[in-house]
Formats: sequence, C-alpha cells, structure tokens
Amino acid sequence: MRHTPSELPGTLAVILAAMLWGSIGTAQALMPPERVPMVVAAIRLLVGALALLGLALASRAGRDGFARLPVRAVLLAGVAMAGYNLVFFAAIDRIGVGIGTALSIGSAPVWVTLFRFIRRREIPAPRMLAGQALCIAGAGLLVGAGAAGGGPLGGYLLALGCGAAYATYSLATSSAGQSVPSSTLAAATFLVAALICAPALAILPTAWAAQPSAAALLLAMGVGATGLAYALYTWGLRSVAPAAAVTLALIEPLTAWLCGVFILGEPATTARLAGAAILFAGLWLVARR
Repeated sequence: MRHTPSELPGTLAVILAAMLWGSIGTAQALMPPERVPMVVAAIRLLVGALALLGLALASRAGRDGFARLPVRAVLLAGVAMAGYNLVFFAAIDRIGVGIGTALSIGSAPVWVTLFRFIRRREIPAPRMLAGQALCIAGAGLLVGAGAAGGGPLGGYLLALGCGAAYATYSLATSSAGQSVPSSTLAAATFLVAALICAPALAILPTAWAAQPSAAALLLAMGVGATGLAYALYTWGLRSVAPAAAVTLALIEPLTAWLCGVFILGEPATTARLAGAAILFAGLWLVARR
C-alpha cells in the first residue's frame, strides 16, 4: 500500500464523498412512487456530469487538462461507472435492495485486492485485510439485516458484477489521477457514463421527474451526491490507494442507515447497531496510519 504525507486530506475527502452517496437512498424514497430507478440513475449521471464539467471549466488548469486526458483510462472509468449504475438496479430488481446493496458495495474491496494481485502480485498488509473484512461484515449487517433472502443466481452474479465495475472505476481513476486535474478527470469520466445511460431517458417514463419535489431531489442528488461527491472521491484517489478508498467508502451504508433512522423513521435494530459498530472498527483499521 502507498502512503503519502497528504493522505489524511484524501482520506477525509473519500469519507465525505461516501457520506454524500449515503443520502441517495433516502432521496429516492422521498420521490414519487411512480419513479423509475434507471431514469433516476440516468438523470443523476447527467446532472452530475454537467456539475463536474462546470467545476472543471471554472479554472484554467481544469480547462487545459482536457487536452491531456488519458483517453483509455477515461473511457474505461466511464464505462465502468455506467455499468455500475445499470447493473446495480438490475441486481436489486432480482434479489432485493438489502442483499443486492450488501453484495455490490461489500464486494468492491475484494475485487480491488484481487485485480491488484492478478496484475502486480500485490497483497495488502494484514491490517488492511482485517479492516476490509470488518467493514464488509459490518456493511452486510447494516444493509442485509432483515432483508429477504432467496432470488435467482443471476441476481447475485449481477450484484458481484456491480462491485467489480465500481472497483474497475476506482482503479482506472487512480491510475490516471496524477496526469490531469481531478475535476477534469471526473468531468470527462461522467460525461462518458452519462452518454451511455442517456437512452434510458428516451425509452422509459420520465414525466414524474417534472414534478417540483422530484426535480428538486434529482437536482440535489446530481449536484451534491454525484458531482460534488465524485469530485471529492477523484481528488482523494490521488493520495489514497484504491483498496483503501473503496473500503472507506463503505461508510455509505452507515450514512444511509442513519438517514433511514432519523429521516424515514426506520427501526434501529440490534443487528444493525452491531453492524455499525463493526463497520466503525474496520474503518478505524483502514484509516489509521
């Protein structure tokens, strides 16, 4: 694992990004019941891409960075991000939100470790492996407690594929992170992802999104939980290794659970309290120097 003197700001940026992501589930729950999840994903990516583009164009360094973009890394990261959004909703349709989310986000650190071992024969330090295991177990309890089991095998494979897509995005972004400003890299990546997912807006019902309450939530989700969040995450990947970043990002289900308890009135069960405690222990192991 790499460690730099500026790793603490990057770590905090990744954690703040994950906390912003954790608000997405609550925002969707507050939208009209006729909402279409894939349309939510497509609009989220489009608004996020435009917000990131505005951020990149606001500085000369950001504008100049578009001429130096690592095209292969941007395309790979953009395709992976689009795949993550599309595959995630396909997975939860088959096996449910709880199990689908737990497998998707919980498998990402494992995929990063596996990819880096295959490519570089790199094995994380025992502390990192222990932290990852605790984070995954805690996230599983938080998201999966009370979730219905069962479902077709294809749904579980899709959820694992979702985790692999997110891991691929993180690795591709990390590899290109030092070559151009992080705002430029994030803007280009999300423009690719938004273009891939745009056909959903022409195929699926979108009239519900014009309702004032839905439009406000979609705007907040796109600008805050997507544009700002991925600007922070991309910047954080400049100093935080991908394996640590995707593990720290498991604070997302903790934030989602807290939002559910305090905003939506969901019960704070013993299993989920235990999951939160285990997740905190894992995050402490991963984040501390």
